[in-house]
Amino acid sequence: MNVLIQIFYTTNDNSVFQRGNYPLKNRKPEEVAYDFWKWIKKEHPFPCELEKVIANGENYTQLVKNLEKAAHV
Repeated sequence: MNVLIQIFYTTNDNSVFQRGNYPLKNRKPEEVAYDFWKWIKKEHPFPCELEKVIANGENYTQLVKNLEKAAHV
């Protein structure tokens, strides 16, 4: 089963949107979205700030932010 992830973020004073279709592979949509978010941040030379995460039409923003916060503790 696949999940369509849309991530809205800002970087270098620009609003950016990226999306992708990814397999769940026994993971939750927020975990797949968090991995996508980590990849986006790694690819940018400037800091990125997460604005909104949509997975299969549902808002997962807070869940992804919680995963990010837990990873930095």
